[in-house]
Amino acid sequence: MTTHPETAIILGSGLGKLVDEITDKQEISYTDIPNFPVSTVEGHSGKLIFGKLGDKDIMAMQGRFHYYEGYDMKQVTFPVRVMHELGIKNLFVSNAAGGTSPDFEIGDLMIITDHINAFPEHPLRGKNLYGDRFPDMSEAYDSKLIAMAKEIAKDKGIKLQEGVYLGTSGPTFETPAEYRMFARWGGDAIGMSTVPEVIVAHHAKMRVFGVSVITDLGVDGKIVEVSHKEVQEAADNAQPYMTEIMRELIARI
Repeated sequence: MTTHPETAIILGSGLGKLVDEITDKQEISYTDIPNFPVSTVEGHSGKLIFGKLGDKDIMAMQGRFHYYEGYDMKQVTFPVRVMHELGIKNLFVSNAAGGTSPDFEIGDLMIITDHINAFPEHPLRGKNLYGDRFPDMSEAYDSKLIAMAKEIAKDKGIKLQEGVYLGTSGPTFETPAEYRMFARWGGDAIGMSTVPEVIVAHHAKMRVFGVSVITDLGVDGKIVEVSHKEVQEAADNAQPYMTEIMRELIARI
């Protein structure tokens, strides 16, 4: 089967079950793709998938790569460069994140309206292969896609939050003091991915839409010990709602 997708999805921790909605699938293990890193984190299956979501051809990454795994930023974002070469014009990203807003609850979906890059290495550092040397980032997340997603959620009765995602290197979960600091910086959700991928996608002139699943809380009085297993479980419970929004959004673009 030959597909010509214009939309790709990167699925974060515990969010890989969206691939169950993809039909006419062709799956390729990352280990079979030249120069591809390999996912080493539980909840990241490590497959590149081509198929259909509804009646639209799509490409999906079931599992991503992280800076904390020991990869440099060029390796972390290499799949986004591959997507660009394959003709991808729209990139949907998802992640599990800790919420710092007192209005958030575990299991909430947060549309990412902007981000803060707190990684120690920038993904565009080095020789500029294509695109602007100094890309504008005033609208890293496409406002039209955001408005469309909010309309879809309203029509389907799905609760949505929105806010700023702050990306850190990990792999530790944040201390209470770090959560307070990041909240003062303007971060509504804190995670260990996404930002490098979005920067490279924006550099490649892709439209980007992002969703965080709030899997733990960094709010005074609500902070409890958290494990990766609990993050996966919270993400799993939120998947049907995220899938519904992404499926409908992809159908409309």
